[in-house]
Order: sequence, then C-alpha cells, then structure tokens
Amino acid sequence: MTPRPSDALVWLGVVVAAAGTARLGLWQLDRAAQKTRLEQAVSERAQMPPLPARDLAREPAAVEAQLHRRMALNGRWLASHTVALDNRPLHGRAGFIIVTPLLLAPGDAVLVQRGWAPRDSGDRARLPALDTPSGEVRVEGRIAPWPSHRLELAAEGGAIRQNLDAAQLARETGVEFRPLSLLQLDGPDARDALVREWPMPTQDVWKHHGYAFQWFAISALIAGLAVWYRLIRPRRGQRS
Repeated sequence: MTPRPSDALVWLGVVVAAAGTARLGLWQLDRAAQKTRLEQAVSERAQMPPLPARDLAREPAAVEAQLHRRMALNGRWLASHTVALDNRPLHGRAGFIIVTPLLLAPGDAVLVQRGWAPRDSGDRARLPALDTPSGEVRVEGRIAPWPSHRLELAAEGGAIRQNLDAAQLARETGVEFRPLSLLQLDGPDARDALVREWPMPTQDVWKHHGYAFQWFAISALIAGLAVWYRLIRPRRGQRS
C-alpha cells in the first residue's frame, strides 16, 4: 500500500498528541515530587526549636525560610479589628476563619488566624462569641502566609469579609503588619471554642499521581488506536 501525503499528517498529529499528553503526565509527576519535598521540609521545620520572636520576618523575602516554624509571641489583641473570613468550610460545613491583629509593639503587628467557627444557619451575619483578653497575651502558633484569597464581587469592609487586604487593614488599624500570619495552636492561652485544625499544605500529592496516570493512559490510548486503525486493521483486511 503506497503511503499517501495525508498519512504523514495523521502520524504527525498522533505523535504530537501522544507526546503532549505524556508530557502533561510528567508535569504532574514533577508537581507531586515538588509537594513531597515541601512536605519533608514542613516536617523538618516542625522539629526545629521555636523561632525567637525577635527573628520574625519583617520583609517578604525572609518569609519563605520561616514558613511552618513554631513560635510564641507576646502582645495585645486589637479586638475591635477582628474579622471573620467567610467561605472557609471545614469538613463540609460552612464557616469562618476568625482573624485578629496582635500588636507586638507600637506600630508593629502580626495577623493571627485564631481558628474556625461554624456559620449560624439562622443568621448569616451572626458571629461567634469570643474570649479576647484585653491585657498582654502569649500566643503560640505556626508561621503561615497571609490568608488565602477567595473570589469576591466587590470591595469589602466590616466584620465579615471574603478576603483581607494587608494594606487596607494597615490603614484601618494604623499599624504595619508583618508579611505573614500566625496560625494559632491550642494552648493555655487559647481559651475560646474555635476549631484549630490547620491543614498541612501538601495533602493532595495523590491527586497529582492520579492525574499523571490519566494523562499517560490517554497518551497510550492515542498511540494504540493509531497503530490499530492505521497499521494492524488495514493489514488484516488485506489478508482476508
């Protein structure tokens, strides 16, 4: 059977499609490896001694090396600036992440993610009662990035918000914030009913392995169908 020009185009398309999907599979495996290394780094940092308060990063470039380190901070709650971050479900339940600025020194504060609270199904605007001491407190926690953003339809203010902008909060409070946050952990000074089940950042490695398997399967299917319909089946037809 004499090859036709169209055959070359078909095989070129097969090679491109099979190679492209295989490349996506390799990319997913690479993502899984990256997250596995991050998981190892998180575990190693959790075993390190608590970070001294004086060493807490002031510049964004220094934050990455401190993420997931444990530490304790002394300060005073700016309770009037407590915000409930909406659209933060936990175990399938709608709820908020409660955040409050902790004043470390005049003009210097860190945002503390204090914990999760369920939303009142009868009154969406109702917030949980919080025990927020007025004097100096000691907060134990784990260093984390600023709270993640959710899709919002308009600029927000007030006690319930979708997102919390650092610059806006600085204007509202009149203090500067460190370029990170602290995930409060349970301890003797955590006397509220908030839930503190902070997820680790690398719990979805298995998803990347699953995606990689799917892409490799698609690549093999493309190659297999091409061989069957363009080579094996025509030859079987000729012999019959």
